[in-house]
Amino acid sequence: MDKIALRDTAPRLPIGELSRRTGVNIETVRYYEKIGLMPAPARSEGGHRLYGRGHLLRLNFVRRARDLGFTLNEIRNLLELAEQRDLPCAEARVVAAAHLGDVRAKLAALRKMEKVLVEMVARCADGATPDCPILEALFDREIGSRPER
Repeated sequence: MDKIALRDTAPRLPIGELSRRTGVNIETVRYYEKIGLMPAPARSEGGHRLYGRGHLLRLNFVRRARDLGFTLNEIRNLLELAEQRDLPCAEARVVAAAHLGDVRAKLAALRKMEKVLVEMVARCADGATPDCPILEALFDREIGSRPER
C-alpha cells in the first residue's frame, strides 16, 4: 500500500463523485469525516467539499472493512496501522483474528437460531390450525436461551 497516496488530499472530486466511485452514501461520507475516519477535505470557493486520491483510497478501505463487519473502532485502528507503521501486519493480524472470533461466535448463534426456527416452522405443518404453534413458541420462555432483560 502506498502511504503517500493515502495522504494525498489534493482537491479533485466533489462529494457526489466520491460517493459514486466508492458506493458510500454522501451522508455516510460526512459522518465518517465528523468522527475522524476521513480527514477534512479541501473546500471550493463556494464551500463545497473536494476530495483527493487519499480520500478515495481511505473510503474504499472503510467500505470494504465495513462489508467484512469490522467496527468503526477496529477500522480506525487498522487505518492507523496502515498509515503509521512500517510493519503493521502482525498488529493487523491481531485485530483481524479478534474480529474472526466475533464472526464465528455470531455464526454459532445464527446456527442456534436456525435450529429453533426450523423446529417452529415444522410444528406448524400446513398452517391450517387455529392455534398457531409458531406464535405459541414465541410466548414460551423455554424456546429462547436468553433471560429477559
